Amino acid sequence: MRRSGVAVLMLLAGCAVGPDYKRPAPPADAGYTPEPLPASTAAANTAAGASQRFVSGADLSGEWWTLFHSPPLNALVEQAVKGNPNVTAARAALRQAHETVLAQKGVYYPQIAAGLSASRNLTPIGAVSPASASGNPYYSLITPQLSVSFVPDIFGENARTVESLAAQAENQEFQLQATYLTLTSNVVAAAVQEASLRGQIAAVQETIRIESDLLGILQKQMALGQVAGADVAAQEAALAQAQQALPPLQKQLAQQRDQIAVLIGLGPGADIPERFELDALDLPVDLPVSLPSKLIEQRPDIRAAEATLHAASAQIGVAVAARLPQITLGGVVGGSANQLSTLFTPGSTFWTISAGLTQPIFEGGTLLHKQRAAEAAFDQATAAYRATVLTGMQNVADTLHALVSDADALRAAVAAEAAARRSLEITRQQLKLGQIAYLALLNAEQTYQQARLSLVQAEANRLADTAALFQSVGGGWWNRLDVAEAEYKPAKHNDGSARAGGSGTD
Repeated sequence: MRRSGVAVLMLLAGCAVGPDYKRPAPPADAGYTPEPLPASTAAANTAAGASQRFVSGADLSGEWWTLFHSPPLNALVEQAVKGNPNVTAARAALRQAHETVLAQKGVYYPQIAAGLSASRNLTPIGAVSPASASGNPYYSLITPQLSVSFVPDIFGENARTVESLAAQAENQEFQLQATYLTLTSNVVAAAVQEASLRGQIAAVQETIRIESDLLGILQKQMALGQVAGADVAAQEAALAQAQQALPPLQKQLAQQRDQIAVLIGLGPGADIPERFELDALDLPVDLPVSLPSKLIEQRPDIRAAEATLHAASAQIGVAVAARLPQITLGGVVGGSANQLSTLFTPGSTFWTISAGLTQPIFEGGTLLHKQRAAEAAFDQATAAYRATVLTGMQNVADTLHALVSDADALRAAVAAEAAARRSLEITRQQLKLGQIAYLALLNAEQTYQQARLSLVQAEANRLADTAALFQSVGGGWWNRLDVAEAEYKPAKHNDGSARAGGSGTD
């Protein structure tokens, strides 16, 4: 007897069918490059030319953009976080997902409904006797009733549904974190690009000034009969070519400003007071390099893909439970009377208690194929998760290669610019003394102009590479409090351990 009682209790408590979710094994910490990374990058004597150190396993600030030590950049990111509509949409999607979880949890409880009906009736006395106790063919009937229905979650169909919805809510939370990371990274990249364009415009303007000065010198020399008119014409062409390079850069700068305005949630016509120059952006020197096993905890896209995998796993349980018996319990209590005053007198009440058992027998294979479809969806989510992990590791590896290579490129660009500048100065002096032909000066000018532009771009590349690394390792969202949804608790693994940035619900 005791055994049967225990069995009944276990039956009522329910057990969730289907697979219990297990987290995928983390990747091995073999690094991101076939060969070991150097301890630091090359250095160059220019803006953004500091040597950067790779620090394995180091943590990253949640507000990583402050490492560039630019108050205008900090202000711009703050405006973007507050005003960008994509952030607002992601937060709303997260709230919707959590409310959906809470709504599904209501299925755990009995459903109670109250009803009241009233009618005025005439009995067809030619066919049947009066329905009222008084024998009057005209009668009123007032019927209040309370109904209760309950479906025990014996095989865990609702538990798996809640589990799936909770995983989808977790996915939305990491989608929110990814939105923040993408937005802040785009703002920083846009600021660096603006600074690069301003530097290139300054270089072209300086080239135009030099070309104009040389044209003036040649015109004076031609008046004295020292140079031919062909040399003056060639210099005029060189000046026009330099001037022609300026409008495209100015167009790009205007478009870049439009992009920044939209990123912070304003229209393109908005006047943004922040201006960015390369010299005003400091290059962070300590670069965190997360191990691959840690990267899967830090990147929001990987965490979102894992949440999708978890949701797909729970859906298998939902499909399995749909093929098993379902018990329905119900009850109704109420009363019926001709008048309100006699509604609760003896003889006017009624009640019903019911129980039902439903077992699917034949549905044309529908339930079986739904289960197989859920299993296929789980396999798809598994492959998508693995692809996301590999892409994340590739992003880090690509950025690490860029950091090393672009540091070497900047050092070479500094040397090339210095050499081209000295060559141009020597050539100008030689031309004044009549020691060389004008063609040598023209070549020196073009070489210096290209060297100046290459130097500016190389400086910008180092800043952009650094921002890209911070983004590729997750952006430090786990260290930020301003973007967390305070009303939601961290999600937990099956072993009960809290997950940073999770989204469990009560």
